[in-house]
Amino acid sequence: MIDPASHELLAPVSGFPYARPVLGLLALLLVAWLANWLTRRVLLQVVTRVAAASPMHWDDALMGRRVLAKLAHIVPALIIATGIPLVPELHPGVVAVVRNVALAFVALIVAQALSRLLDAVNDLYVGHSPRAHERPIKGYLQVVKIVLFVLAAVIMIATLIERSPLLLLSGFGAMSAVLLLVFKDSILSLVASVQLAGNDMLRVGDWIEMPSQNADGDVIDMALNTVKVQNWDKTITTVPTYKLISESFKNWRGMQESGGRRIKRSLLIDQNSIRFLEPAERDRLCRIALIDEYLEHKRGELEEYNQSLLAGGKDPVNTRRVTNIGTFRAYVDQYLRAHPGINQDMTLMVRQLAPGPTGLPLELYCFTASVSWVPYENTQSDIFDHLIAMLPEFGLRLYQAPGGADVAGALEKLGAGSSGEAAKGDNGATAPAGADH
Repeated sequence: MIDPASHELLAPVSGFPYARPVLGLLALLLVAWLANWLTRRVLLQVVTRVAAASPMHWDDALMGRRVLAKLAHIVPALIIATGIPLVPELHPGVVAVVRNVALAFVALIVAQALSRLLDAVNDLYVGHSPRAHERPIKGYLQVVKIVLFVLAAVIMIATLIERSPLLLLSGFGAMSAVLLLVFKDSILSLVASVQLAGNDMLRVGDWIEMPSQNADGDVIDMALNTVKVQNWDKTITTVPTYKLISESFKNWRGMQESGGRRIKRSLLIDQNSIRFLEPAERDRLCRIALIDEYLEHKRGELEEYNQSLLAGGKDPVNTRRVTNIGTFRAYVDQYLRAHPGINQDMTLMVRQLAPGPTGLPLELYCFTASVSWVPYENTQSDIFDHLIAMLPEFGLRLYQAPGGADVAGALEKLGAGSSGEAAKGDNGATAPAGADH
């Protein structure tokens, strides 16, 4: 029904077909544009300044995720939905379609705004909760988003076809099998996220190793369906969340929290270089401060034992003597205990492993005082640099498979020996001939 005032206003164009509905649509669009401009350029600017001046954090999160900016799109849509029936001489079908589309658009905008609101909640949690890295909520918020957009889709479809949303929801029961198939990964990932969080198996910032997924690095993000791992070569590996439950992975968090990082490496000693120390050699090694007490203690212990053995009439072959490998092992143990880069509160030992074709493994088992990668590698390298250089002091050699230079040197010596024998044979053969002449 058109009121008399609007009828008189549109009287000059009454002779043109479709003039009145076109002018009405233009007026409606103009009002919607003005409302959108006032909302975005005036109202939002004021709210932004108020939020910037406020000492609270939640308003900064809302503005950072542009929640209100997304909600501002509702204003022109609502004006069009409420104003389209007022356009004169517009076909009822067009009115219904435009109104339904506008209302469906409002439902979509509300769902998107609520999604951004959930992102703002996650930002607040991550930025201000001390346990955010231990108990991430991003996966749960994504589940809420899925439910939110499913409901928004139902409302939009119901609005467009002018049916009750409950009627559409009742049809989802028959589609449950299809929905379970479509959202299989999401459901598995949701269960995995609950188990990971409940058992504190994984946190953002943890270093994990998962060879089956080619993942070896720090966890940088935990979402509903995926966990992102930044490898040490700076590549990103995306691991399905449910894989972390169905397959095994190694979490290095325990090492990082313990305050020590393990060194477990062996020196391969050439077994042909292992022997007893002569008294002169033992006296010479006494000048090494780390083992002088050890050698003096061994000297007294062995002399007492050997004297009692010889006094009993035993053969001298049964006496005990100090070996170079045992003395070197004592030196390594004392060297580690005096090293400032080694954690002295954790397990520390130097042991021999079973000998093999590559020599006798002398294993160092200890923990560095730093868990960071670079200091750990520097400490480990310094220790082995020193020990390898000290081996000749104890008359020991490292085992090393022969290389090209070794083979070339052996062949050169062999060739020199053959030439010398040939020269000797020539001299012996020609000398008698000269005497005959």
